[in-house]
Amino acid sequence: MRALCGALTLLLLAPLPATAQEPVDSNVWLENVTGDSALTWVRAHNERSTMELTAVPGFEEVRARILSILESDAKIPYVQKIGTLYYNLWTDSGHVQGLWRRTTLEEYRKPTPKWETVLDLDALSATEGKTWVWRGASCLPPAYRRCLVALSPGGSDAVERREFDLSTKQFLRDGFFLPEAKSSIAWRDENSVFVGTDFGPGSMTTSGYPRIVKQWRRGTPLDSATTVYEGAAGDVSAYGYRDLTKGFERDFVGRGPTFWTSELYLRRDGRLIEIEKPADANASIYRQWLVLELRSDWTVGEVTHPAGAVLAVDFEKFLAGDRQFQRLFTPTERTALAGLSFTRHYILINELDNVRNRVYQLEWKNGAWRRVPLPGLPEHGTVYVSAIDADHSDDYFLNVADFLTPTTLLFGTVGRGDPKPLKQLPAFFNADRLEITQHEATSEDGTRVPYFQVARKDLLANGRNPTLLYGYGGFEVPMLPFYSGTVGAAWLERGGVYVLANIRGGGEFGPKWHQAALKANRHKAYEDFIAVAEDLIRRSITSTPQLGIMGGSNGGLLMGNMLTMRPDLFGAIVCQVPLLDMRRYHTLLAGASWMAEYGNPDDPAEWEFIRTFSPYHNVKQGTRYPRTLFTTSTRDDRVHPAHARKMVARMEGQGHDVLYYENIEGGHGGSANNRQSAFMSALAYAFLWNQLQPPPATP
Repeated sequence: MRALCGALTLLLLAPLPATAQEPVDSNVWLENVTGDSALTWVRAHNERSTMELTAVPGFEEVRARILSILESDAKIPYVQKIGTLYYNLWTDSGHVQGLWRRTTLEEYRKPTPKWETVLDLDALSATEGKTWVWRGASCLPPAYRRCLVALSPGGSDAVERREFDLSTKQFLRDGFFLPEAKSSIAWRDENSVFVGTDFGPGSMTTSGYPRIVKQWRRGTPLDSATTVYEGAAGDVSAYGYRDLTKGFERDFVGRGPTFWTSELYLRRDGRLIEIEKPADANASIYRQWLVLELRSDWTVGEVTHPAGAVLAVDFEKFLAGDRQFQRLFTPTERTALAGLSFTRHYILINELDNVRNRVYQLEWKNGAWRRVPLPGLPEHGTVYVSAIDADHSDDYFLNVADFLTPTTLLFGTVGRGDPKPLKQLPAFFNADRLEITQHEATSEDGTRVPYFQVARKDLLANGRNPTLLYGYGGFEVPMLPFYSGTVGAAWLERGGVYVLANIRGGGEFGPKWHQAALKANRHKAYEDFIAVAEDLIRRSITSTPQLGIMGGSNGGLLMGNMLTMRPDLFGAIVCQVPLLDMRRYHTLLAGASWMAEYGNPDDPAEWEFIRTFSPYHNVKQGTRYPRTLFTTSTRDDRVHPAHARKMVARMEGQGHDVLYYENIEGGHGGSANNRQSAFMSALAYAFLWNQLQPPPATP
């Protein structure tokens, strides 16, 4: 990433040519992430925001309450099975960066398991003088002794990769090592890996990810690795990996020309065999099966498979020309795929039915797929299902939650009855008087847009309730009910109403729901969100002065557009790690990878519609805007912090009253540890609660 930033410094800091409609960007200096002038500006704004918001009555109590939730020993210690043991990354007040630790399944079933520490991230950070944030480990079967560990400095997407020995619990002095970069690395065998990283000029895509895949042998210098595949400079990324499933070992390479398209090739006998599929279909290959998830209609012979369908075929027969797909899932207007997971003998299909989960187990039997509901699931709540050890068992984890029911982790085996609870969160807030309801708003074009509301059962429809409306609306990501001690303690328990909007651009109703708000149709996502806000007011749940909104990343772009499109509709806005300058977003960090979502600003025809949803270009002097808190992170190397910096600078230059806070660490998640997360959450909820309080009722 450092090399990429160095190579693009002049491009990133050079202002675009001025036009009659588009003056020179006088705030471009704020794009210098760690420049002295920029950081001086950041610190001055942090001081002002901190001074104001920490003085809000109850701030410290809320911050301490959130931190106690985040560091609670009663959290569910989620695990990953590696070999015969179960591994967990644990953080608490004494382990801020975390302990990577392990235990047995027998111990894990106990209320208080005995854990063995494998790697102490706090100790490592102290020894090396750098804040290391855990980003996972990939371990080599079947021995599962050697692992490739990813460590992020301060929480960035760029990571350092190191080889680690699970037996000695030590990093290998002469093992595989990659310096900090947005890299990829995958085991091929004990002595070789597929690797993509910053090999020097031209080796990264314009999105900042690897363009070249090499095969690297143990004990040899990285620059001697052999190139096995190259993507194009304008791709999102290129990648290589080996399917290590015993009896089905195969090498694959591929490229992602855009965020939504991919090409995949099997490497066999010295040649590349393309997996012929629609460019926007996602391919999964497990054991003998090729499974395709469609994002657009696909006609094969005389059969048209609809967008959102899931198809399966024997992989070797497919390579030989067989196109007789069997359909594992067929979407409807209000159902969509939420995910799939492979166990040893089954495929688990997770579906959304009007934004409610349903899970089915599919078994190949007598030449056809037999589909039955997975038993023991709750009628309501969000359900995530994942195979535990697909190579060896049909075991799975089930995670179940809703807004008011503490999350439960269950363990099951397909075909052996109901899953059994393993762990459950305690109630982090009092939900006795609260209820969840689901509603629909009608968008400008007549589309029905669902949303969830969490509020007191005896809520008075008097238009005076402080209400927080959250939204995202992008990248086919569905917004589903979840249990959050933070939301409960900082908002619901204090009497606030919480609303989650299922607007277009997300994945609540499959690819078509997402594609309805792409590029020139982006406005439909914003119209949906406005419709939900107006419906809350129509129902007298709240009113403009008491209606606050929050969103991050693509949801931060949503917040920016609500600010500029409908400043009359909201009482306060929290805009987190946002995109806002849509003229230059594709030149900043990973921005080029999202042009399939938003469009290309360098294309005059596309800039004409992009400019309509570029908040940085649409904020105006003389307009009265709701007070807004912008937050971001210096270490965010996905969405550039300059989006938020420049927006605040422009608004202040126009005389608008805004607040800004930038965490120096944290990456795209905004924080690098629980303490930072608690502080930033407390800032946001203090701001909202302070801004949205109704005036005293008249006698």
